[in-house]
Amino acid sequence: MVKDNLLKIKESVPEAVTLVAVSKTKPASDIQEAYNAGQRHFGENKALEMRDKHEQLPDDIIWHFIGHLQTNKIKYIAPFVSLIHSVDSLYLLQCIDKEAKKNDRVIDCLLQFHIAMEETKFGLDIAEARQILDSEEYKLLKNIKICGVMGMATLTDDTQTIRNEFHHLKNIFDSLKKDYFPDSTSFNEISMGMSHDYNIAIEEGATLIRVGSSIFGERNYSK
Repeated sequence: MVKDNLLKIKESVPEAVTLVAVSKTKPASDIQEAYNAGQRHFGENKALEMRDKHEQLPDDIIWHFIGHLQTNKIKYIAPFVSLIHSVDSLYLLQCIDKEAKKNDRVIDCLLQFHIAMEETKFGLDIAEARQILDSEEYKLLKNIKICGVMGMATLTDDTQTIRNEFHHLKNIFDSLKKDYFPDSTSFNEISMGMSHDYNIAIEEGATLIRVGSSIFGERNYSK
């Protein structure tokens, strides 16, 4: 089932867009099945679960951390994580930088923006992001690299609302690119779109989509 679902989705995803298979709560065997079908990018939202799966699975998997990251858990993923999608404070960036330095790495990060109507979702607004990027504290960080932006749309059947929110995130990306990263070859990622709305996200400029239930089935909430 996982292989068939994965291949079906890949057919609809342009080559320029990276599909991150969101494997949170799913067993390593499901990830292995997707891996055997050619998938390499996987997303997790719990640091300890990601660490355990990393230890069990092939070394060339590209791990994306997509959940709210607690600072005391960074150390578990700092040795291997490829991209942290969910940076929403200067303090979190500083903590990631500290753990990356211990591992002699530079960790790629995305700034997470609050673009949805739901108050429960995490994320910065544009003024907060500019405050971080203008700060002397940010300029001291040598072991992190800001590579783009991430956001989650409102969970709704109103496709125009979703489209507007993704369009807003693309505008934020363009604004930051122009003002802070005009010459950067690495600030090029827009992470948006999940199982129910990734097609809209792609139309609005997503470079990374995070698809879970459409590949692996519904989450196992018992964990």
